[in-house]
Formats: sequence, C-alpha cells, structure tokens
Amino acid sequence: MAHKNYLFTSESVTEGHPDKMCDQISDAILDAILSKEAALQREGYVGPDGMAANVDNVRTAIETFTTTGTVVVMGEVRTEAYVDVQQIVRDTVAKIGYTRAKYGFDAETCGVMNLIHGQSPDIAQGVDGTFARANDEDEVDKIGAGDQGMMFGYASDETDVLMPMPIYLAQRLALRLAEVRKLGTLAYLRPDGKTQVTVRYEDDRPVEVTAIVVSTQHAEDVELSKIREDVINQVIRPVLDEVGIKWDDATIYVNPTGRFVVGGPMGDTGLTGRKIIVDTYGGMGRHGGGAFSGKDPTKVDRSAAYAARWVAKNVVAAGLAHKCEVELAYAIGVTKPLSVMIDTFDTSTVDEEVITKAVERVFDLRPGAIIRDLRLRRPIYEKTAAYGHFGRKDPEFTWERTDRVDELKAAVAELSR
Repeated sequence: MAHKNYLFTSESVTEGHPDKMCDQISDAILDAILSKEAALQREGYVGPDGMAANVDNVRTAIETFTTTGTVVVMGEVRTEAYVDVQQIVRDTVAKIGYTRAKYGFDAETCGVMNLIHGQSPDIAQGVDGTFARANDEDEVDKIGAGDQGMMFGYASDETDVLMPMPIYLAQRLALRLAEVRKLGTLAYLRPDGKTQVTVRYEDDRPVEVTAIVVSTQHAEDVELSKIREDVINQVIRPVLDEVGIKWDDATIYVNPTGRFVVGGPMGDTGLTGRKIIVDTYGGMGRHGGGAFSGKDPTKVDRSAAYAARWVAKNVVAAGLAHKCEVELAYAIGVTKPLSVMIDTFDTSTVDEEVITKAVERVFDLRPGAIIRDLRLRRPIYEKTAAYGHFGRKDPEFTWERTDRVDELKAAVAELSR
C-alpha cells in the first residue's frame, strides 16, 4: 500500500452510556456464574439433575436491555450455580454511578426483570463434543466452536500498546471522564458520556490530532463555559500531553448541543452488543459482526476475536510488520478454524505467506486451546465491558501478552531458509 495522508476518526463512550451499562451487566452476570460454578466444583457439588458442577461446562449468552427505570436481562445459560441476577444488576448500576433519581437512573429503585432460561440442547451438542472429532484422545478437541462466523484481530505499532491512535485516545479520554467524576475533581459530571478523536496521518503515521469531541452528562446548574474549561484542563490536556501527540491546533467541541442533563437510560435505550466498534479498533481494521459481552469463551465471537488480537499483536511486536490484521473463521461444532488469514497491508518485513505458516505453527487456534492458553474460564469479563477489550495493560487481559514473539521469529527464520 502506497504511503498516503489522511484523517481518521474513532469514538468511545463512558461506562454510563446505556449500551455500555448493558454490556457490563451481561458480563457481571457471566463473571458471577463462572466464580460460583468454580466454587461449587471445588466442593464436589452435584446438582439435582445428576450433573456435577464444572466450570468447563458453563455456557452463557446473556443479553441486557435498559430504558427509563428498567433493566431487562434475557438469554440462555447452562450452569449448576445460582446467582442473584437482580442484585448483580443493582450492584453493577450502582458501581457505574447511577445512584440517584436526579441522575436519570437509580440502582436501588429501578425495575429488574430476569428472563434468562436454559441453553438449547441443539447448540450444546455442537460445543460439547458429540460431533466427530479429529482426535478423541485430545481434550481440546472435545470443544467445538460455539457458532459459525469470522473474527478479526488487529495491531499497529503507532502506540505502545499496539493499538491505532484514534481509538486509543478516544478510550483514554472516556476513561479520564469517569476518573474525574468518581474522584470528585469534577463532581458535577454524571455517568453518561462520549468522546471522539480525529487524527491526521502522514505517510501512514499519526502526526497530529485535528479534532476532539467530548459530550458529557452534567448537573443542571452548571454553565457550558465552565464545563468546556474544566474538560479541556482536567480531561483533554492530561491525556493528550501524556501521549505526546501534537494537538495545539485541534478543533475542540465540548457538549456541542449546549446541554446534556438528561442522559443514561432516561435519555436513550441501551442494549448489549451495540458498541462493537468501540469495543475493538474504532473502525481501523475489519469486524466480523459478533459482539462479546455476556458470552462464555466457547463462543468464538469472543474467544477467537481475543485470539486474533493476540496473534496480530505478537506479529507486530516481533517486528514482522508495522501493522497486522488477522481473520479466523469457524463452523459450529468444528474444532479447527476453517481459515487463517494474515494481512500486513504491505508493511511486512518478510513474505506474508511465511508469517501465516509461522502463525499456524506457533498458535493453536482451536477454541479449547484458546480457552486454555488465554485462561478464559476466569471471572475477568466485567472489566472488559467498558473502555475497550484491547490495548489494556491489566494482567487479566491475557490476549494482550506478547509471549510468542521469540517462537514466531524462530519459525519465520526456519521457514525462510
């Protein structure tokens, strides 16, 4: 790809955005189920149906919907554990910051409807191993993909966490909005908010921020001029100055409509899985269409997308390319991916076919192997549900590790002989 100059824009939202509320609720329930099931397994619990508790058997596909004063939780689960869905919902909403009716939503008084039911046995048989497997002696081969589809991962060396600069900055600004609210630095802020950043690229490298948009819910009695000054000084400046990218001439919009008092579920309905671009790479790189939150790791929409990021990040960290996109494709009930595609956008230092062969040699991309290698049976998911699933330095985000760099380099060297 020829070097070119262009503008690229990405957006993010805060944890109080209605869609993100739903993502966090769905993943909080998943975490509670995984935690409780693991505890029951350690105790040797056997349910009334004769099934022993086993965290490997947990299956969840949890959807959440919210509107004024109401949260509805739906979906399918398989577990021997009982979790208090209503309390989990209230605790999650309170943690986000909706604790008073004047904020537009109250964790204590909102209505909570639980419509979760059991998983379809037709889906379960594909995942659990009643279909033919390549090797019946391999435990990993007993876990088939939870659905068909394609998943993408992406990495770029334009930031230290190997994320595209626009989404990296948008996520950092959204997180900073929440921090200054929770710390009381800007106590008049409320939980709902959105950010957007436009970056100018020269020769495919980010050189300058040209536009920043921050929309934040706020108390009714605060003037727009104060909000603008505070957001620039307490949110935008600390993030942009720390990153070190030029932004002196950026056009800045703070609450461009002039008022953002009504927010959260009172201002807009929320639904799990409606922020898939915010969750991933901000539009830089492709997306397979599957959402993440509320899904256990046998759902390749989630686990294979994590694995694809893991692969792409290791390829870039190994110096094999400046940017890398990985596509994986699966069929329901089948263990091995149907295809593995590597695209380095003409930035690779070796032939892409060699990189692809090295990836297939170094990474086991069967769903069971992904779950094992990335330790995805742990209750780590609520944290992923706001401020992006990628580009995070938290130790729970195992797909962010660059632990296969040496193996990739060795494989590429051998395959290039």
